[in-house]
Amino acid sequence: MARCCNHDHHPGPAPSQAPVHSHDPGHDHCCDHDTPAPQASAAALDAAAGTRSAIRITQMDCPTEEALIRNKLGAMEGIAALDFNLMQRVLTVVHAPEQLPRILAAIRTLDFEPELLGDDASSQPAAPPAPTRWWPLALAGAAALGAEAVDWLAGPVWLAAALAITAVALSGLTTYRKGWVAIRNGNLNINALMSIAVTGALLLGQWPEAAMVMVLFTVAELIEARSLDRARNAIAGLLQLAPEQATVRQPDGGWLAMDATAIAPDSTVRVRPGERLALDGVIVAGRSTLDQSPITGESLPVDKAEGDAVFAGTINQAGSFEYSVTAAAGNSTLARIIHAVEAAQGARAPTQRFVDRFARVYTPLVFALALAVAVVPPLVLGGGWYDWVYKALVLLVIACPCALVISTPVTIVSGLATAARRGILIKGGVYLEQGRTLRWLALDKTGTLTHGKPVQTDFEPRADLPAATCRALAASLARRSDHPVSLAIAQAADADGVPRHEVDAFAALAGRGVQGRIDNADYWLGNHRLIEELGRCSPELEARLDALERQGRSVVALLDAQRVLALFAVADTVKDSSRAAVAELHALGVNTVMLTGDNPHTAQAIADQVGIDQARGNLLPDDKRAAVESLSAQGTVGMVGDGINDAPALARADIGFAMGAMGTDTAIETADVALMDDDLRKVAAFVRLSRRTHAVLVQNITLALGIKAVFLLLTLAGLGTMWMAVFADVGASLLVVGNGLRLLRQGKAN
Repeated sequence: MARCCNHDHHPGPAPSQAPVHSHDPGHDHCCDHDTPAPQASAAALDAAAGTRSAIRITQMDCPTEEALIRNKLGAMEGIAALDFNLMQRVLTVVHAPEQLPRILAAIRTLDFEPELLGDDASSQPAAPPAPTRWWPLALAGAAALGAEAVDWLAGPVWLAAALAITAVALSGLTTYRKGWVAIRNGNLNINALMSIAVTGALLLGQWPEAAMVMVLFTVAELIEARSLDRARNAIAGLLQLAPEQATVRQPDGGWLAMDATAIAPDSTVRVRPGERLALDGVIVAGRSTLDQSPITGESLPVDKAEGDAVFAGTINQAGSFEYSVTAAAGNSTLARIIHAVEAAQGARAPTQRFVDRFARVYTPLVFALALAVAVVPPLVLGGGWYDWVYKALVLLVIACPCALVISTPVTIVSGLATAARRGILIKGGVYLEQGRTLRWLALDKTGTLTHGKPVQTDFEPRADLPAATCRALAASLARRSDHPVSLAIAQAADADGVPRHEVDAFAALAGRGVQGRIDNADYWLGNHRLIEELGRCSPELEARLDALERQGRSVVALLDAQRVLALFAVADTVKDSSRAAVAELHALGVNTVMLTGDNPHTAQAIADQVGIDQARGNLLPDDKRAAVESLSAQGTVGMVGDGINDAPALARADIGFAMGAMGTDTAIETADVALMDDDLRKVAAFVRLSRRTHAVLVQNITLALGIKAVFLLLTLAGLGTMWMAVFADVGASLLVVGNGLRLLRQGKAN
């Protein structure tokens, strides 16, 4: 079930077969005014007792058909849950085993053809819609124009009638069939309203107008479907990032091209320069440079060597390598991204929920107004039946809020697809809209603002020993330790070619450092506490240690039996992108706070380097959660973390961001927004996209309602005609669709 706008949520896995409430192009003008109730989530389906059946319904393109099916099946006994995936045209039903034949029969009564799928419906792509036959519509257009010409030239009425009926028959039979099914099931959708309006015009003898209305409606429906294909293909196009085949090593040592879906984990795949990777894996031989932009949105290629992870959909730019497959095709990082984006479309945004509620009231209200206009003036005021019935028919065309209902899902889907292209995985339209109101962003330090890999930043000899000797002694001790500070000192020495010494009597001193004997002399490598315990501290050394620690560095000293030989400072370096990201967030009016378990000195030092507004140190996971909660009184709060250690704070935040989620199952599943690489600037990009999306939504709603209001007044004033109403209705629909699709063109923008 779509998560509501409250903020007391907790992370949970996204459903792989999620409902999609977007207009899905194909056969119908997706403007159902009777918006269906929220459907069951995948979790609810799993929990419901009964058999789970996936049914493909090719004609199920949008909420119009969904409402018909829901009303039909909802009243049947033995059905525990329904889940609609309009993207794949798949209905999942949890039912009593003996009910399946009745379910299929009920769907057929709606003029739909159900196709029972296997267990893994998500891996079976939806069949493309049947190709449109244009010649009947062309003939219908010619007949409608002929009827207009006959009427304008005052020709025979029978000829105008014949041409009009021909035009309606050639272009409107599908509309009439769908309209009759809807009326029979108590559903006033666009097909029912158009059928009533055109039939009324024919009965009134408005032959040319009836013909032109039906032809215009059908043409607009097809154009709209073509336009909306872009929104659908924006998601479906992600599937094409991974090739269908890969070259796999065989048991006899040979290589064979195999279908990617048939390749099992632990298989070895060979990749040549220029090829796209079909599956996730880890390099076992060779090295190369990979373009990961299709997954992460990052602009620069990444070097990969043995032991590095690689991902389906990325492009091998140079070099050939072999990698061991770590996940089947249906469970790759790319597949999880696609499933998450599909699921996100089922979580209705606040604006979409408002539009749905408005549409449920608007259509019956205008329909009742149309009936009143047709009946009241002739009976009460003595008006002519012909004129007032005609006005009522025009109002029926206006009664369907097509443009209004279409505008929100198209805009949200375009925004979600644009974000996915840029490596920002948004788990629902609610977060896409909410991002524009972000006022505070809480950030973890390690791995978010910093690289998460400490490096040696300072080396200060403090005795008469040569600097090279001090480094060699310290590095020899450090190489025997697995502490991050010791590892940083050892790595710096290795990089500079510092020689090693044999270490005897080595011992780790818990919470202090290490000690050992080198060339029959005792040496220690340890922290401030060890220096104090060995009695080697002085006011001058104390001041120097304090100065380094205030710069956010961890300091260790090399000591012998009499003195401090050298100081080494280690720090977790700040990412260059972190400074730019914080600056961009501040420019957007977002305040920042760093929450870390490090000591307050280090926290403040890192905050000063990056430009963060506040820094809070010595925090446990629950302390971070409490900090986020305290900020929530000041507005919408986001939290950036790794999706695991910061889980309490991520769950309490209004929007939880997971950094570097590529290849991480938990982060993709738990975060509200997953940033597929480690670039914090994507949070600012998310906020900007959210604000653009909201602006487009406001524009579309204003357009749709404004045009409806104008034609409602024109009709009541006697100035509106039926073909003008149809033209305005479908014109408004195309306007809002085109406006919503503008977001797709900003996929490469910041």
